[in-house]
Amino acid sequence: MSQPRRLGLLGGTFDPIHAGHIAAAEAARRALHLDEVWLLTSHVPPHRPQPVASVHHRFAMVALAIQDEPAFRASDLELLSPGPSFTAATLARLHSEGFEPLQLFFILGADAFAEISTWRDYPRLLDGANFAVISRGVRRALSDAEDRGFAARLRDPSAESHEGATAIYALDATTPDVSSTGVRERCARGLSIDGMVPPAVESHIVRHHLYREGSDRERTIAHVTANQLHEQEHL
Repeated sequence: MSQPRRLGLLGGTFDPIHAGHIAAAEAARRALHLDEVWLLTSHVPPHRPQPVASVHHRFAMVALAIQDEPAFRASDLELLSPGPSFTAATLARLHSEGFEPLQLFFILGADAFAEISTWRDYPRLLDGANFAVISRGVRRALSDAEDRGFAARLRDPSAESHEGATAIYALDATTPDVSSTGVRERCARGLSIDGMVPPAVESHIVRHHLYREGSDRERTIAHVTANQLHEQEHL
């Protein structure tokens, strides 16, 4: 398989993957003319509690969610490495596999971008890939970028990065108002999640009794220290 020229990366716990994730990936793919978008299921999120569903279920749900999306790929890149899934390490692995920073487009929401200064290897991290910030109204994302001195990196989505520099693209996109937490809460209460997740994901959740109240909490890694669970990307 030939290497995609323009590769989108959407990372997350995906506990579970939902309609908002898919919409964000598609918005970035269209706006930035991406050849592929890889959905990277994190092994151990560095700045969140341990996931509820096992790594096997989370990866399976991603694969099911995008099974009819030829431009999307469920990637196990972060699952192959033990410990917290740091974006800087993921980008470094892709560079070692021959991807250039200008080929990579890391997709994230405005809320996550607002905290990027806490991520490991910041600000050097921004040289490892382009960053596509998905926002309902780009004003906030643009303001955040300018406040951090990133004005020189801002590019129009239709423009190519130039002078060998990676860019920050603020993409104005309306995505479904869904959260993984909301999906889990509705599952725990026995309520419908129709429309919140792809149908195949809903079937998987129901079939395996995921997120039901009173069920045993599934864990991605059986033994992980408290320090790992609360480690921030900048540590």
